[in-house]
Amino acid sequence: MTAGTEKAALAMMAEELASGGNLQAMVFDAFCDGLSSAFFAYDKNDQLLFASRQVLNFFPVQPEFLQPPTRLRDFLGAVFDAGMQYQGKASGNRDDWISQRIASHWRERFEMTEHFADDRWVRIIKRRLPSGIGLCILSDVSEVKKREEQWRIDMERVQLTEDILDNLPFPLFVKDQNMIYVAVNRAFCEKYQTAPDEVRGRKSIDLFSTDLAHRFEESDRHVVETGEMSISRQRQISRDGVERDIVTRKQRIGKPGRYFVIGTMQDLPKEGSDFDEFALASNIKENSDRSYRRAYVPMVALQTISRRPVAMETFVPENFNGRKILVVTPDFAAETAALKTLGKYGFEACVVHDENEEAAFLDVASAHGVKIDLVIVDNQLGKRGIELAERQNVAALSLDGSQLASELTFVIARHFNRNIRDGIGDGIEPVAQDWGRGDGDGRRAQILVAEDNAINQIVFAQILDGLGYSHVIAASGDEAVRLWQEHQPDLILMDISLPGLNGFEAARLIRGTEKGSGMHTPIVGVLTQAFERDRKECAEAGMDDVILKPVSPDIIETVFQKYMRTARKAQNR
Repeated sequence: MTAGTEKAALAMMAEELASGGNLQAMVFDAFCDGLSSAFFAYDKNDQLLFASRQVLNFFPVQPEFLQPPTRLRDFLGAVFDAGMQYQGKASGNRDDWISQRIASHWRERFEMTEHFADDRWVRIIKRRLPSGIGLCILSDVSEVKKREEQWRIDMERVQLTEDILDNLPFPLFVKDQNMIYVAVNRAFCEKYQTAPDEVRGRKSIDLFSTDLAHRFEESDRHVVETGEMSISRQRQISRDGVERDIVTRKQRIGKPGRYFVIGTMQDLPKEGSDFDEFALASNIKENSDRSYRRAYVPMVALQTISRRPVAMETFVPENFNGRKILVVTPDFAAETAALKTLGKYGFEACVVHDENEEAAFLDVASAHGVKIDLVIVDNQLGKRGIELAERQNVAALSLDGSQLASELTFVIARHFNRNIRDGIGDGIEPVAQDWGRGDGDGRRAQILVAEDNAINQIVFAQILDGLGYSHVIAASGDEAVRLWQEHQPDLILMDISLPGLNGFEAARLIRGTEKGSGMHTPIVGVLTQAFERDRKECAEAGMDDVILKPVSPDIIETVFQKYMRTARKAQNR
């Protein structure tokens, strides 16, 4: 609530009360609803004249305590007795607390913001009019407080970033797409004997000679327009009289319409040497004595540099994309964090919740020739999870819950990097794509699963086998349509991101084929995230329902009960 609105509300209420007008409960309740606040008034004898129903949103008291002419003391006592905890409820006894509250109600003007135990912030405004009538307005300002806290965190993050940049040993600058300096670090200012405020908001032409400024902006604009990196080498004599070669790199960051150029300057590591980028440049320009060289390096070449192994251990997602990871944890928070992290770096991942599920999963994977690259076991489950993996000749690591949430990337990277250096498994073994094509006895499959991820194929097969349904699995949208025509299943579980025809296209093709035949096969879309646009597109493609990954037996059975009431009977024929 703004200060102006509060003043208007107080003035209106004061006018009504001072004139002796009748308080109309419905009018005041509607007024409080409009202001998203609660309001109560009391006379000079501290007896309630009116309390809006919104007061109950702040204080869980019995409604009768809001009825006139309840004493203010009795109302506050009910608040205390209801166990209301918030800042300001002193460690003293009940009477002391009530007395402190009544004293604040008798002040001419009193405002405070209190933090309730349910993490709400409430602003309390109290006024005592010359006539003795008191007014109190309660407003939930939690969102304002959250924004203030986020602003404070953002400011700390900005300050931390500035501190990091200022402590870098080499000069760094950032320009916007209009070639205006927006940030420089301390090393840059020391190199050019200037201050940050004298650089920010200005262009090169304001700081350097015309020739030098033109040279800077020429390369800056090329970087912004093409996305190529600019790298230049220039011989300079520093203030200490030492002659050295300086390499300047400029790269583009940001998004279209909001690009920035970030530049860094470094001494060459040794006399006569070049950095790797010069060898990959599309063209190089230099002056006659080679005291100045400049080149532009395409992004493809830059990516080649970034993928080269270095001496320290590092996590390179491209090296591990497609690896199959099984996580064993009963902790839902750790499960969510692990799946999010592994999915981000391209792993095929699945979570089971105890050793029995782990054993069953590994047995199914082994039976179908699907290689699990690593098992991560929550250490609260003990050593049996590690032993089960080792029994299947699968590498296993034990992590605690906090490591699953925060260190998983590093731990997995270290495991695979060490194996690669030791010559163990330097590639990803191909997965057989023809497993799970039904139960092998020639029966018509009741369920068609369209899923290209081998790990998820195991999950579906394990669940459907456990529930007693015959099934067939398609690894692409085209194959799903073909197997639908061949098996005429009772239901289709359709992943939306499939190679070939995607899930939407496959569903449309099936619906088009069914048109006019009187047939209708239930199709349930399987989504990774609950985006409304995906749900809408599933419906538009003719799908009957959607479920979210990770799937479970309960989710699958609920869907089947809704769309396959005759499935069990058909199975037993």
